[in-house]
Amino acid sequence: MSWKQRLAHWINEFEEIAIATLLGLMTAITFANVVDRYLFHAGIIWGLEATTYLFAWLVLFGVSYAVKISAHLGVDALVKLFNPRLQKALALLAVAACLLFAGLLLYGGWEYWVRFYTRLNFLEVEDVPFPHWLQALFGLVEDGEARYENLPRYIPYAILPIGMALLFLRFLQAGWRIWKGEQRLVIASHELDDVMEEMEADLERHPEIPGINGREGR
Repeated sequence: MSWKQRLAHWINEFEEIAIATLLGLMTAITFANVVDRYLFHAGIIWGLEATTYLFAWLVLFGVSYAVKISAHLGVDALVKLFNPRLQKALALLAVAACLLFAGLLLYGGWEYWVRFYTRLNFLEVEDVPFPHWLQALFGLVEDGEARYENLPRYIPYAILPIGMALLFLRFLQAGWRIWKGEQRLVIASHELDDVMEEMEADLERHPEIPGINGREGR
């Protein structure tokens, strides 16, 4: 296995493990909060905020993962009217537009995040705590004192450049597959097929409708 294949495999594994972990953490925190509220009449103060950040990470990881498996919905009714060569050109044009969009988001996400990592690194989230042992693990303890009480904002905000970088990478991969002929479009494009299948099923159930199979209804 070449280094490129190993890198692609590592990115795939990282993405899938991250999505599963985020979903599991959201479920566990929400379940624990419900149990704590109804059985002990209390609640996890930081639960809602933590779930909100986890959901944001899940969404941005999911956006790039959906590009990887061609799960983004789209309408290809117009594209299907053209010959395969022109369809390929239009698909590559769409990928170029997506890359431009993802690149702008990556630049904006980086510019936004880096301010919190540098000049505003003292800002913390509202409720989510940052345990002392975890800060010690990352070298954020000085003279036995933890630098933060709550999670610094640059940690949850890091998904902005990370997520957009993954999205840009997935569009590059989709464009390469389209160029090699391994993929036709960057979208799922199942809507028209579903409509046609439903129409065919309706026509089979109602053969008395005029014009079916070249026969006029009686």
